[in-house]
Order: sequence, then structure tokens, then C-alpha cells
Amino acid sequence: MNFRPALLLSTVLFAFPAIAQSDDAPKAPPAAPAAAPKPAATTPAPFPADAHVAQTIDVNGKTLHYTATVGTITLHNRDGKATGDVLYTAYTLDVPKGGDAAARPVTFALNGGPGASSVYLNLGAIGPKRVNFGNEGDSPSDPATLHDNPGTWLDFTDLVFIDPIGTGFSRSLVDEAETRKLFFAPTPDIQYLSMVIYDWLVKSDRLMSKKYLVGESYGGYRGPRITHYLQSQLGVAMNGVVLVSPYLNPGLDDYPELSPIPWMVTLPSITAANLERQGKLTPEAMAEVIAYTRSEYASDILKGRSDQAATDRMVKRVTEMTGLDPTFVKYSGGRLETGAYLREVHRSEGKLGSVYDSNVTSFDPFPYAPEQRSGDPLLESIIAPTTTAMVDFITHVVGWKTDARYNALSYDVNRQWDRGEDLRRGAVQDLRSAVAADPKLRVVIAHGWNDLSCPFMGSVLTVDQMPVMGDANRVQVHEYPGGHMFYSRASSQAGLHKDVAEMVSKH
Repeated sequence: MNFRPALLLSTVLFAFPAIAQSDDAPKAPPAAPAAAPKPAATTPAPFPADAHVAQTIDVNGKTLHYTATVGTITLHNRDGKATGDVLYTAYTLDVPKGGDAAARPVTFALNGGPGASSVYLNLGAIGPKRVNFGNEGDSPSDPATLHDNPGTWLDFTDLVFIDPIGTGFSRSLVDEAETRKLFFAPTPDIQYLSMVIYDWLVKSDRLMSKKYLVGESYGGYRGPRITHYLQSQLGVAMNGVVLVSPYLNPGLDDYPELSPIPWMVTLPSITAANLERQGKLTPEAMAEVIAYTRSEYASDILKGRSDQAATDRMVKRVTEMTGLDPTFVKYSGGRLETGAYLREVHRSEGKLGSVYDSNVTSFDPFPYAPEQRSGDPLLESIIAPTTTAMVDFITHVVGWKTDARYNALSYDVNRQWDRGEDLRRGAVQDLRSAVAADPKLRVVIAHGWNDLSCPFMGSVLTVDQMPVMGDANRVQVHEYPGGHMFYSRASSQAGLHKDVAEMVSKH
């Protein structure tokens, strides 16, 4: 998940210059007693040993027997010093006596943020258990009850969910400065997470399995980069990659004053939300929206003041597509800024839309403020059910006990993240390189139509510009009803399951 950080607080450090003194200058007052030295940082107690529990689930009339494992991969620096503990949750189908576990595919799963644990893909999308969250009307105080997930991928692949350092129970074992250097920057993040995958494969005797990677949101940025790093540096080749609502190509947001692309990226998602409210959201309707966005909308924006008729035509069409107030669209110039739209779309009800799905709402506690002052409606509602359900599963059901805090979403990790040029360049270069290097690699890019955090049109435009390297179907964009977490809707989750199972079956 690619979540917007809270307001950052700046710390101002004051430096005082030394002042030279002559011999007859007044004597300085006696120095204050030296402060007592700070106690050395204590090494946290070791995590418990890996824990396992046998489970079953009925999928499409078939009972699957599997083992749920909560375990740890410990990271080390070049000197052999432990630097971090990464927790994973794995679901592996039980192998008949004499069978070979490596004959089963295995899929590694990561969410994003940066600062999100893997609980959202685990208990929302593809794990064997799920808890309700992410839809309009879901409440943080609803019972966080786990139930069998009919959309689980366990019927065609084993699953390993990885919590990056600072999320879930995963933790750094070094000081704050070293933690930022080793774990909270884009490239080191890719390197250590790739090593976690490699270490799990070796630890579990699964190097010979078919291997897949799924990443959501910022995990969709991680996906191509981890795939390419594993492929080119660690000697591990993925058979397929699934990018769910990916933060793939941030450069598309550049130059909103000159380029139509930032507005082309968001208009289809805003229109999809309006069509859904009217009960008219269909693939055919969205194909028409995409076609208009690619052609007349882009060209009319580029004409600017040189063709007032084109601007008027564009504003009229955008008003009809989005159902927004004509005056709001007029003074926006047909360019719908996401924050302004989310306050406008449900203003008559006193509500705000979520950037992750603008049809998921909450009441606006500050309706007369010039800008939104409250948190995102969807984010505010999902932390409680996912945290409660995951902690109960790990500590009670599996029996892996710890008194540490579980971070479903860590705003502290997000605040400390290095957002330099390395991040800004995106992951498209690695996606192209990984696909070019392996003619059998397949990629599924999956989006919800209503998502304004990582809009689907950004991936459509990105893939449009990729060269065809062999089979044009090796890299596909799939869209479904819903928002950033479109898998919270049963029909969209079933569509994702079908599309990914088809990809795995072809390799």
C-alpha cells in the first residue's frame, strides 16, 4: 500500500560558535557536572523458534491440508553481525508421503507503504484466511473474525508473506542511523528482501520450485526490482510476477502544467467511480473512457488557450463523465486534482472519499477547513481489524509468542524513508530488463478501476510504451471493479485468482 505520510515534524538543531577570551577576560563559570553516560542499547531478546500449525480449507469442493508456519530470517552484515530479524508467514500444502515439496510452485508476497506489513495480501487477498475490511460500511470495531478465503491462491501455489523491517513484528537490530542506511532506502530495501527470499528457498529446500512474486502498491515498485536483482545478482529466476495496484512509474506525475499525462492517469478512475455509483460500470463503458482519454482529452488539453472551443468541449465532456458540479469542473479546467476531487465528490453528504477508493467514505470532521485535515477514510478503518486478526492468528492459532508490538502500517518507517532520485525513477527500467532477460517470464499487472492512489491508467500507458519482446501477452494489465484493495470484493478477487492461476498454468 502506498500511503500518504502524516505531517512531518522538523527538528531544529542550534549550533553555538566558540568565543575567544583574553587572559583578563572574566572567568567562565565552573562547568556543570558531566551528565551520566547513557546506558548502552540493550539487545532485544531472541525471537521464538519457528512455530507451525496444521490447518485445512475447502476450495472449490476440495479439502486442502496445509501447514501454517511463522518463522524468522535473520540478516547479517559482511562481518557476520546480526542486523535484523524478518518475520514471515508461510502456508505450504502438505506433501503426500514420498512426494516432493519442490514440485509445488511457491509465491512470495509483499505489501508496500513503505511501512506496510504483508497482512493486507495475506488476510485480504490471497492467503487461506481472510478478515473483512476495505469496503464501504466496514467499521474498525467490527469483529476481527477470520474465515476461510474462497479466493486463496493456495490451490495452485504455496505462499510466503514477508514483513519488511519495521513492519509486522520484523525488527532492526542496529541503531537508528544504521537502520535507515540498511533498510529504509529503495535499493538496500530491494537487496535485503531479495536475500530473505533466497534464504527462505535454501532454508526450506525449495530452490528447485517454480517461483513467483506478488507485490501490492509500493510492493509493486519492489516487484520488478527484486525480480531483476534476484535474476541478475543472486542467480534466482522468478517464473512470474504479479503487481497489484502497483506504484510502478512515479515519473508519470511530472510536469502537470505542461503534460496531459497526470490528468489522463486520474480521469478514468474518477469516471469509474461515478459509473459505479450509477450502476453502469462495465468493461465496455471503461473501454470507451480509456479511448477518449488517450485521444480527444489529451489533445484538447494540449491545445490550451489556443483553442477555446476545445477547452469548452473538454470541460463539458469531463462534467458528463464524472457527474461533478459543472462549476467545479470549469474552474478546474477539466484537470481534476485528486485531493480537491475527494473533498468535492461527497461534499453534499458531509463526507470525504478515500484516495484508495473514492466510493469508500467517512464523515469529514473539518468540512470548512481549506484542506483535508483528517486521515484517509480507508486507512483509518483497516488498521484495527487487520492488526487484531493477524496478532491473534500468529500468537494464539500458530502459537508464536512475543510481547513486541505488531505494526500493520508504520508511519515511522514511512517518515524515515529515503525519497531520493533512486525512488523517483520508478521500477519500469527493471521491469523491462527482467522481461528482456527471460523470454519465459510473465507479468500480470492488476488494478481496481476506482484507485486514485496508484491509478490503473498509469500502468496502461506504461505498458503501451514497452517494446514487444516476443509474445505481447507476457506483460498484461487487468482491471477489476473496486479500488486499491479491489480484492476486498468477492467478484474482483475471483477475477484475480482466475487470471493469476492461468498465468501459472502456462509456465
